[in-house]
Amino acid sequence: MVSSMGQLALPEHFDPGRVDEVWRVPYEERAREAAAWAATHRLRPAADDSLRLCLLAVDVQNTFCIPGFELFVAGRSGTGAVDDNRRLCEFVYRNLGAITQIVPSLDTHHAMQVFHAVWLVDQDGNHPPPYTLVSADDVATGRWRVNTPAVEALGIDAGYAERHLAHYTRRLGEGGKYDLTIWPYHAMLGGIGHALVSAVEEAIFFHGIARRSNPEFQVKGDNALTEHYSMLGPEVTDGPDGDRLGGKNTELIARLLSFDAVVVAGQAKSHCVAWTIDDLLQSGDLRERLAPRTYLLEDCTSPVVVPGVVDYTDEADAAFERYAAAGMHVVRSTDPIESWPGLSRGER
Repeated sequence: MVSSMGQLALPEHFDPGRVDEVWRVPYEERAREAAAWAATHRLRPAADDSLRLCLLAVDVQNTFCIPGFELFVAGRSGTGAVDDNRRLCEFVYRNLGAITQIVPSLDTHHAMQVFHAVWLVDQDGNHPPPYTLVSADDVATGRWRVNTPAVEALGIDAGYAERHLAHYTRRLGEGGKYDLTIWPYHAMLGGIGHALVSAVEEAIFFHGIARRSNPEFQVKGDNALTEHYSMLGPEVTDGPDGDRLGGKNTELIARLLSFDAVVVAGQAKSHCVAWTIDDLLQSGDLRERLAPRTYLLEDCTSPVVVPGVVDYTDEADAAFERYAAAGMHVVRSTDPIESWPGLSRGER
């Protein structure tokens, strides 16, 4: 069974009206309250769970989730990530006794990376504006080329960087992935945009103290030469000379296989969430083992939509239909966990 207690009430400190704000979490106060909450509701340590449930919280960071920040995921509603995080916090608090561990990812960037404007210039020395799509043809025709001072500042040979750009954009096209996207500077390491949304951070901290469960943070995206949407690996794993850019996060995959249920939420439905799930489905063996125990919180994720520029809603919805066809379960955060289909101890 998942939990004999069912869903819990929301703790008094949770204010759904502040999910769209940035503030300091009062750790000491919340730690005392979490310990008292655990005692009141007879919450056992997560290590004692008979059914182990993991929550993957993908990139629930200020940069994606707070209006006015660099890449706020508004969805078509205009308030997408804010609504998603309100429901995500409520899901964590109401199911505190059922969630064994939370695994948050942190998109982590520096200014000089292949998907930021400073990396590229046109023939006049102008950088591409945000949301420019750079195809292999654009590179082959010289529409965009490497900005030599930027790559040399990282100790990268300009000739290698040019070969890499051509190779990289070709590989994206061959792999059926989005063209290289020039994103606004976002999730900058050390910046406030990089941090978890305050309300979500508070919920994760409260869960960790109440259940004696340490969240397992996953840092991704700091390789200058490749995008890294998925929690499980970069978009392109090899360079133009056969050099290695990165590989699958085998430790995380093994970790996920140790759980009986893996719940996925976060941002954005069209990019980092979608690519994480695609990676889970890529291997036939992994798909067979993980798909039946994977639950997608459809009301805790939204697609990238920039009115008049890009709208990935249809692609995101089609991806979720594909995931359901592959055996994953699309559920809502308000559904009692014990009612979710196929929820049982898996073969690890």
